[in-house]
Amino acid sequence: MKAEHTKIINSYADKLPPLVLKTVEEEVPGNISASNLSKIMEGVIAAYKYAEVHPGESVGLVGAESIGEPGTQMTLNTFHLAGVAEVQVTTGLPRIIEVFDARKEIKTPMMEIYLKSPHNKNMEKVRKFAANIKEMKFEEFVSEYSLSIFDQTLKVVLNKGLLDDNALVAKDLIKLIKTKAKGFNLTSQNEEILFTHKGKTEEIKDLYAIKEKIKDVKVGGVKGLKQVLPVKRNEEYVVLTSGNNLKDVLALPEVDSNRTTSNDIYEIYKVLGIEAARQAIINEVFKVVESQGLNVNIRHIMLVADVMCASGVVKGVTRYGVVSEKASVLARASFETPLKHLFNAALEGEVDDLTSVVENVMINQPVPIGTGLPGLITKMK
Repeated sequence: MKAEHTKIINSYADKLPPLVLKTVEEEVPGNISASNLSKIMEGVIAAYKYAEVHPGESVGLVGAESIGEPGTQMTLNTFHLAGVAEVQVTTGLPRIIEVFDARKEIKTPMMEIYLKSPHNKNMEKVRKFAANIKEMKFEEFVSEYSLSIFDQTLKVVLNKGLLDDNALVAKDLIKLIKTKAKGFNLTSQNEEILFTHKGKTEEIKDLYAIKEKIKDVKVGGVKGLKQVLPVKRNEEYVVLTSGNNLKDVLALPEVDSNRTTSNDIYEIYKVLGIEAARQAIINEVFKVVESQGLNVNIRHIMLVADVMCASGVVKGVTRYGVVSEKASVLARASFETPLKHLFNAALEGEVDDLTSVVENVMINQPVPIGTGLPGLITKMK
């Protein structure tokens, strides 16, 4: 960029923040005339002033209206097929509620796993990767359970084809399940595993119990990834999963950790921290709003995400989350369980400074927003 252009842009340093000036410097073409650049800068100032929030603007109320009103037009469909029948995800209003409530257990956890080049170009390689990360449990390798009441034994017949596909033998599975089978002797013959009691106490209920215990033992793959599905997106292949385990997936060498994501806000918070969780809240809500064909300015969603993450921990917009953090006693009492809040505040001798909206409405006082924000002094003659 010419020195003349840089000088013109820098002359607006007292009117615009550094980030805006830097963006203009990067975006403006180098062959632009000085007069046109000055016109652009005046246009940027006008746009910046238009975007500024006026003092006393009730941004929370405007944000609530802007998200709530389109929310009434959302479908109540709990499931949406993410391109295919195999992977189902919650969408519409139930998903918005799920995110804003900051639920730790979501209905349909899923991941989008992006791979590094060249792993993401070949469908066969992607399929092989997907098969390797799918969680395989002991139960999947079993063809038949045979319980003998007379001999007090449990015989497990394994699926030979599946064992061969995964390069496993019965002894490999015994190593994995023996920690769950304490009190039993395990022996293998070909594709069969035999459970017999070690001690003298032989109760049939123990055999039934061990049969249920060993079903969920992980044999291979990444824990939590119940289903996997490779799909083509633009010029590359992506693996969609049902279930998630962000920490273990990001540790895999083939995975592109910059783009791989989960729809579980708490999972992201635990693995990547509060800033990533805030961005995930914004992305998830905006994705739902956009998919419904609605238009909500992303800044309203960003405001809610900021409030949810301001304390450094993800807190839902519920009486146990954000509402419990409010400094005002009357504001807390106005949401839910008013008696509890009022009694606790009286016991602790709390004082309400009446700095927000709802508490001033409750006591019939001017609200400190808009024209109610400044105090007026009358000149006495």
